[in-house]
Amino acid sequence: MEASRWTDARIDDLNGRVGEIAEEVRHQSDRIDSLQHTIVVVGGGLFAAFVAFLASVLGLIVTLLLIHF
Repeated sequence: MEASRWTDARIDDLNGRVGEIAEEVRHQSDRIDSLQHTIVVVGGGLFAAFVAFLASVLGLIVTLLLIHF
């Protein structure tokens, strides 16, 4: 079986293609980081709203108990 030889042109072409793929991966990584930030911000807001809702319900219960006793 004959060994395959890579010419400089083929290596340069491969290097260019790998560079393009690396740039695309970096772009996707930036998009994922942005999405992760959005998820954390929205999730934190939802959690804060839930805690505020629980506090208001507990406050209502305590108020009703104090009024009726």
